[in-house]
Amino acid sequence: MGVILNEIKDLLRRHSPEFWGKLKQQTLDATTFSELFLLSSLRKKALALGIEHEGAAKTPLRLAILGGYNLYPLHELVSHYLESNGVTCELFLGDYDNYVAEMTEVDGALYQFRPQVVLVLPGLQRCRYAGAIGDSREIVQVAANTLATQLLGLCRTVHEQTGAEVLLGNFMLPARYDLGELRSRSLGTDWNFRKCVNLEMGLTAPPFVRILDIEFLANRHGALASEDSRGWFESKQFCAPSLLFEVCREVAHLIFGLRATPKKVLVLDLDNTLWGGVLGDDGLEGIEIGDTSPRGEAFKAFQKYIVSLKDRGVLLAVSSKNDERRAIEPFEKHPEMVLRLDDFVSFKANWDPKSENIRQMAAELGLGIDSFVFVDDNPAEIEIVRQFVPEVTTILLGSSAADYAGQLQDCRLFEPRSITVEDAQRTDQYLAERKRQDLLASATDMPAYLESLGMEAAICEFNQMDVPRLAQLINKSNQFNLTTRRRTEAEVQSLINQEDWICLSVRLQDRFGDHGLVSIVVGQARSEAVYIDTWLMSCRVLKRQVEDAVLNELCRQAQDRGHSRLEGVYLPTAKNEMVRDFYSRMGFQTKSIAPDRADFVLELGSFCPRPTKINVRSTT
Repeated sequence: MGVILNEIKDLLRRHSPEFWGKLKQQTLDATTFSELFLLSSLRKKALALGIEHEGAAKTPLRLAILGGYNLYPLHELVSHYLESNGVTCELFLGDYDNYVAEMTEVDGALYQFRPQVVLVLPGLQRCRYAGAIGDSREIVQVAANTLATQLLGLCRTVHEQTGAEVLLGNFMLPARYDLGELRSRSLGTDWNFRKCVNLEMGLTAPPFVRILDIEFLANRHGALASEDSRGWFESKQFCAPSLLFEVCREVAHLIFGLRATPKKVLVLDLDNTLWGGVLGDDGLEGIEIGDTSPRGEAFKAFQKYIVSLKDRGVLLAVSSKNDERRAIEPFEKHPEMVLRLDDFVSFKANWDPKSENIRQMAAELGLGIDSFVFVDDNPAEIEIVRQFVPEVTTILLGSSAADYAGQLQDCRLFEPRSITVEDAQRTDQYLAERKRQDLLASATDMPAYLESLGMEAAICEFNQMDVPRLAQLINKSNQFNLTTRRRTEAEVQSLINQEDWICLSVRLQDRFGDHGLVSIVVGQARSEAVYIDTWLMSCRVLKRQVEDAVLNELCRQAQDRGHSRLEGVYLPTAKNEMVRDFYSRMGFQTKSIAPDRADFVLELGSFCPRPTKINVRSTT
């Protein structure tokens, strides 16, 4: 810390823009409250000196922090995490323990601030059962549910008035021996009552509420170490500084996650990663996997965790320096293997550089290479991938297989905001895509191929059930995405049933299987025109005429509503080059072209529906 800190201070003295890169890295590496607090003070000095932060967002995030505690220095550290990562923020700080009034007075200062994100830390002192410890389970359960409902009701009021996402802190559990064995036998004790309230909040929270799981953080950190009675009595701090450090980091993580998606592909090595030993040297009978030894059992547990990732929608792939014929043997013949060949959407066992294998996988799967995570036990292989495909996130496994699953569980790269039906089916969808590619290779022409697929599409308006998948697709689609406008689940929800918006989702299936929800169009009615705010599509269905079917339906709906034209815009990014001429290909006329945008228009009076091989079923 000392050497790097001196480097940061030197960059600060020289007013160097490199200051921000160093500060960000050191913030990520910080492990203590005092470290973070010191870095925060340097950040504030840099801001006061006007040191340019090139990566910082131009528009600040309006963040309100409310709670039953003294909010200093919590707000300083949350600001630091956000701003050192390029998220400038404008803060609203509630008064001590005044959050109920602030959230219910809809003409008050909180609502005038118009927050985009509200962090609420309800006072622990309010989470206590008021009756007798011996009251029946049913009576205490009603009290716990009532408190959880009241807190979620406050969040709903904030969301309905402002559209803000709400981060709601739950309650950490007592750390003292008080009540002894009775602690667990009665629902009216602080221990059980808080757990009951936390559970109810988590199970019934609407999509616009993200639970800041302080109970979990304190448990992970250590209950006694999390408490700070002196800090509470002297300055109304809600926890020890060491836990505050963890809470602030978690708040930033949740905020970053509002418009980000987890990684999509986990690429695995084989030898000493999925099993112990080297297949080429030890043979099928000699590798360690299974319940016959502690080490073999650890590898089996690691494989079980990997399967659970697959069930959550993470795609699995293999990149291994091995002979392919030998490499597939354990998956087909070893009785203790948990993973099987059909769990993987790509399997590359060869002697090519693993970095090149991963590049090929990205191209074959139609996914951005920055959505890949590579795991290996060999530092040299990790370093090669880091150097040649720096967009890929790498994880170097530790020395003990017993820790492998824990490393992946703590990497936080695959945390889902929700698990949709499409997630559970994702591997099957990619395996079906392989069959389509085989059919395409044998087809004599593209129209005949498309006809043979027997495609059926359902185009429907946004609905409540699809909100998690809609938000997921909006936030992860990069290549076929005309504007790359991200939306939170709450923002998607706010578009449902809006009269001046046309919001369509598309599901596609064919004889090989169901693609699920693959395309989204969001258009806003503006006088005679419908302005296309968002148009995106999964790259899994490129060249299937889905975009033609969508345009036909969009034109039909716009005409039915009395509009005379569609207007579209292309906003270039580093990843959406493939749709630069999309509107031109779809028959739109160019209105204007500038380096940062291109505008197009389609007159509906002259539009003829585009031919497709898709049987479309509109449910609007």
